[in-house]
Amino acid sequence: MAATISQEHDAAGEPMLRREMSETMTVIRERLTAGLSPTRLDIEDEGHLHAGHAGARDHGGGHYRVTVVSAAFEGVGAVARHRRVYALLAEEMKTRVHALALTTLTPAEDPTGH
Repeated sequence: MAATISQEHDAAGEPMLRREMSETMTVIRERLTAGLSPTRLDIEDEGHLHAGHAGARDHGGGHYRVTVVSAAFEGVGAVARHRRVYALLAEEMKTRVHALALTTLTPAEDPTGH
């Protein structure tokens, strides 16, 4: 089973975390939360889908799917949004993260309404 964390906020604005987090997922959450103040942050470890993938083994990192919903993306194009996320995770991309699948949305674009 893939580990997933979902950072949504309750009525009082407090973050709600779900499921167990790996150390890398914790670092991803911390850096994106600090840099983007997301209203929703979903991180899924997809490493199990890439077992035996030579690039992942050589790099030593994992595969993650991340959805970030943030007002910081208002008026910013998709490429610039992704660049911002990659900049926040630059150190992890060199060491812990082999692949990152991103969905970057504004609160108005979020189909879940969070």
